[in-house]
Amino acid sequence: MHPQCLTSRQEKLRVLCASVVKSSFEIPAPEDYAFPMKLRGCGTALVTPFKHDGSLDEAALRELVRWQVESGIGFLVPCGTTGETPTLAHDEWLRIVDLTIETADGRVPIMAGATSNNTREAVAKAKEISARAGTDYVLTATPYYNKPTQEGIYQHFIAIAEASAKPLILYNIAGRTGTNIETATLLRLAEHPNIIGVKEASGNIAQIAEVCASVPEDFLVFSGDDAITLAVIGLGGVGIVSVASNEIPAEMSRMTNTALANKWDEARLLFRKYLPLMQGNFIESSPGPVKAVLAMMGRIEEIYRLPLVPVKKETRARLERIAAEIGLLQSQPAASR
Repeated sequence: MHPQCLTSRQEKLRVLCASVVKSSFEIPAPEDYAFPMKLRGCGTALVTPFKHDGSLDEAALRELVRWQVESGIGFLVPCGTTGETPTLAHDEWLRIVDLTIETADGRVPIMAGATSNNTREAVAKAKEISARAGTDYVLTATPYYNKPTQEGIYQHFIAIAEASAKPLILYNIAGRTGTNIETATLLRLAEHPNIIGVKEASGNIAQIAEVCASVPEDFLVFSGDDAITLAVIGLGGVGIVSVASNEIPAEMSRMTNTALANKWDEARLLFRKYLPLMQGNFIESSPGPVKAVLAMMGRIEEIYRLPLVPVKKETRARLERIAAEIGLLQSQPAASR
């Protein structure tokens, strides 16, 4: 068991809530990170850049991570759904996490994705990635395709929690996995000291409200949907694992931090401005739209791995209009090669 899991999380969270975010764009020094203080605010579910030959574009990934950190992002999530993880070979998965850790250089926490619908494989992945120096947390989703019962979900996550050297954030996204973590099951899982939070992307705001009202005070609830970030924070959540922050890291961080600091007028203004982008990122299957916009911005090449394909012509036109209206196409750095 990771020794940090045995610290008084509730007291540290109380201290965190008592302090107001100093600046939306301020990047805390590494020594300011104390479990679980460091996991709060806006974290980016990173896309995975590829080259035209289909290989990993390491230079573009490094540049994307560098830009994210310099823009004040709260934490980084490599190898989640947005990173096209199902298409990655094992060595590519490890390489992406290692590159993210190396480029971030301790300036922000790293929440590495490690999911499988085979519990034995999920345990092995969590054990391997949590042993990586620089991995701070492990994100793991419900088993897909198998459609386990609630007891099966519980046993699956407990097995991973027992194997991981770092704290787990559970990922509830029934729309992709076909299985929902019911609140009663989540409450049982929250009793394990190595399960410290959940990324809630169930799409059911009533369930998310129930979760926020029921979990222990020190259990971290993150929105998994950009468009309901403010709603989840209002209910007691502590931030967002974001797709839109790939494109607008500073703006999503500011929106999230101002809401957490109870500056709701400013948070709502930012939300209204960027809601079209948040919605546009899901016109087609993610990460199709977000990679298309990042390519328009010159930050990556628009390359996917099958079964994902480029967005349709009409979707591209709509995304280009949204990106132009919010000022994303005014400055276009060349994608790193």
